[in-house]
Amino acid sequence: MWADSESKVDYLNYSEVSEMICDLVSDDAMLPISLGVYGTWGVGKSSILQLVGTQLEAEERNLVVLFDAWLYQDFEEAKSALMTVIAKAIYEAAPDSLKDKAANFYRRVNKLKVLGMAVDVGALFAGIPTMGMFTRAAGSAGDMWEGTADEDDVSAVREATTEAGKKASGLLKPKEKRNAPEEIIAFRKEFSDLLGNLERRLVVFVDNLDRCLPANAIATLEAMRLFLFMPNTVFIVAADEDMIRLSVEKHFKDPGSQHITDYLDKLIQIPLRVPKLGLQEVRAYLFMLAATKSEVAAEKIEALRTYLIEKLRHSWSDAPPFDVNQAALHLGVATGHELRGTLETMDRLAGLLAHSKQVNGNPRIVKRLLNVVRMRGLVARRRGMALDESTIAKLALFERCTDESAIRALNALISAAPGGKAPIFLELEALGDAVAPDKLPKEWQKYPDFVSDWLKLHPPLGGTDLRPAVYLSKETMPVKMSPQRISAKTLKAIEVILKTATLSSLATKTAIREIDPAEVGEAMDEIIATMKRNPEWSKARDDFRGASLLATSDEIAHEKLVSFVTSLPSRPRWMKALMKDETADATGSGA
Repeated sequence: MWADSESKVDYLNYSEVSEMICDLVSDDAMLPISLGVYGTWGVGKSSILQLVGTQLEAEERNLVVLFDAWLYQDFEEAKSALMTVIAKAIYEAAPDSLKDKAANFYRRVNKLKVLGMAVDVGALFAGIPTMGMFTRAAGSAGDMWEGTADEDDVSAVREATTEAGKKASGLLKPKEKRNAPEEIIAFRKEFSDLLGNLERRLVVFVDNLDRCLPANAIATLEAMRLFLFMPNTVFIVAADEDMIRLSVEKHFKDPGSQHITDYLDKLIQIPLRVPKLGLQEVRAYLFMLAATKSEVAAEKIEALRTYLIEKLRHSWSDAPPFDVNQAALHLGVATGHELRGTLETMDRLAGLLAHSKQVNGNPRIVKRLLNVVRMRGLVARRRGMALDESTIAKLALFERCTDESAIRALNALISAAPGGKAPIFLELEALGDAVAPDKLPKEWQKYPDFVSDWLKLHPPLGGTDLRPAVYLSKETMPVKMSPQRISAKTLKAIEVILKTATLSSLATKTAIREIDPAEVGEAMDEIIATMKRNPEWSKARDDFRGASLLATSDEIAHEKLVSFVTSLPSRPRWMKALMKDETADATGSGA
C-alpha cells in the first residue's frame, strides 16, 4: 500500500517547477513577491511545496513558515490564525538580541486575537469599512499598539466594552486617539522593522486553501494583505484556482468574472500551474511506485528515479522513451522476477490512467486506485482465489472510470454467466478495434471510447471466471473513493439547479449538461442533502423542481430521488405531479 500524502521525493519531474519557484524567491530584486501554485485536487501542489521548502530551508537566510488553512478551520478565526503563526515563527527564529522586539510583536498579535480586533485589521486593510472593534478596544489601545500591553489592559478593555452607557470615545483623551489606518501602519511598521533586523527572508506557504469553506478561504486571503509587499517577504499559495474563484464569487455575491480575476491578480503576482501529466510521466510514476514497494536496494531505486527524471526532462526531444526493459535493468531484476511482472502491469495501465477522463493522470487518484488493487490482491491470495493482480487492476479501472449503472451491469453479466465466464467478453474482444457502441450493453454506451480501450487492455477477460472479482468489489475498499469535494463546475451547476423556477428553465437544463456524467450521482446526493434541511413541503419548491429535472437525465440520479421521495412521510399532489407518480411502483401505493 502507498501512503496517501504528499511526498518530499520527486517522481514526476516537479523539481523543474520547484526550482523555478526557488529561483524567483532567491532573487532579492524580485521581493516582495506572491506566487500561486494552481492545480486541481490531488495533482501534487503540496508535494511541490514540500520540494520548495526542502530547497529553501537549506539556505539559512530563509525563514520558511507553513500555514495549513484547513487545519485552523472551525478552531480559530482565519485572519488571527495566520497572524499568530507568522508571529510565533518570527519569535522562535529571533536571536537573543531581538527576543524582546519579537515578543512584543507576538504579544501585539495575540492581544488582537483576544480582543477580536484581528478581524478588523484585515478588513480595514482590504478596504472594508468596520466600526465597532477599534473603538470598543480604545481603552488600552495605546499600550497595546506599542506592544507593551499586559493582561490588565485586556481586562480593562473587556470591562469597558460591557459598561452600559459608557462610550469608547470618552475613554481616551483626544490626543491619545488613533484612527484605524494609523493602527494598520503601526502594525506593518513593527513587522517590517523586526524582519529587517532579523536579516531573514520570510517565506510563507499557504496550503489547503481550497479545502476551506468560502468564508475561511477569503478571510485567509484578506489576512495575507497585512503582510504582502513588505520587504523580504514571499507568499506562496497552493490552491485549486476554480475553487478559490467559487469562494470569491460566493463571498462577494456574484461580483462578475472580471472582478474575480482582478481580485486574484491583485493578490497573486505570478501564477504557476502544476503541469498536467502525460503518458511518460504516468508511466514513470507507476514504475517508481512499484519499485518503492519492492525489496530492491535503495541505491538502485534512486538510480531508477534519477534516470526517469532525466528522461522526462528530455521528453520534448527525439530521444526514444523509456520502457519496462530499461526500468528492470536499473533495478537489476530479470525476466520472471515478481517485480518485473508488476512493472509490466503498470506499463499496461499507464495509457488508460493518463488519458481516461476520470483519472486524467491525477497522481492521488492513481495511488488510491493502486491501493485498492493491492488490497484486493492480498484478499484474493489469502482466500485462494485464482485471480491475478492484472485482472483485478483491469476491473478496478472499469469501476473508477464508469458509473454505478455500468458497474451493476458488469456484475450482473458475470453473475448470470455459467462459471462466471461472461460470453460477452469473448464476443467483444474478438471484434478488436471494431467495437461499435451499439454492440455494448446499454449501460456502457455512455463510455464508448473508454470501454473500447479498456477491452484491449491486457489481460483478456473472455473465458475467465470473474466471480471472485465481483466478490472482492463488494467486500473490500471501493474504487469510487471521491476526492475531498465535487468539482467546482458541478458545484456551480448544483447552485443553479436548486433555484429552478420552472420545468422549462433553460439555465437549469444548461447546468445539468455541464455536470460530468461521473458526478451526477454525487450531485443528486448533494441536492437531496440540501432539501432535507428544509422539511416544509406544503408548496412546490425550486430545489425539488430542479432535482426532478436532473433525475430525468440519469438513471442513478432518478433512483436516488425516488428513494428520497419514498422516505418522506407523505407526498403532496404537486410532488406526485412532478414525479409523474413514479413512486407508486416503488412502494405499491401512490399515497
